[in-house]
Amino acid sequence: MNNIIVISGPSGSGKSTLIHLLLKEHKELGFSISYTSRKKRKNEKNGEDYYFVSKDKFKKMIDADKFVEWAEIHSNYYGTSWDEIDLKSKNDEVFVLDLDVQGAKNIKKKFSDALFIFIIPPSLKDLEKRLMKREHNEINKDIRRRLKIAKNELEQYKLYDYIVTNDKLDDAFSLLNCIYVSFLNSTCRKKAYLEQIIGEK
Repeated sequence: MNNIIVISGPSGSGKSTLIHLLLKEHKELGFSISYTSRKKRKNEKNGEDYYFVSKDKFKKMIDADKFVEWAEIHSNYYGTSWDEIDLKSKNDEVFVLDLDVQGAKNIKKKFSDALFIFIIPPSLKDLEKRLMKREHNEINKDIRRRLKIAKNELEQYKLYDYIVTNDKLDDAFSLLNCIYVSFLNSTCRKKAYLEQIIGEK
């Protein structure tokens, strides 16, 4: 399936901001809404940001094989449903999956021709500063845990086709946008169009 774009990045890398900018720039681009068992945050909307469900319901969905991929992250469950993939795949729509490294690995096993993009910070020191700013300059156990997870995620960079370093947001978005446009014009995406031209009488 060559209409899936997987975008990953450590917590604090700016991944969500970049995805939002890409969706805003390209109205034709879809977004795959994941399920999660975590509590809804302020300004988040059910059915737009995530499908918010209880842990019990999430586990029942796992047992019923409802997920293409799922993972437990920071004590909460996240997953992409088969129904969501089927819905977004109609009419050959290109869509983005916002996944952690574990989820990206699972998607690659099933859809190896998807595009995989990794958003990274310029350094772990910079990532620590971003996380501290988010937590009002407090270094706590959660930040240390997130930094450790981030380092483990960065070690798996070879899983991805492209790396986008988010140092300056404008530059990072420009690169991400170029990657997306290139993907739209890749051979696998243009195959049917080319065969149509070749077959003209």
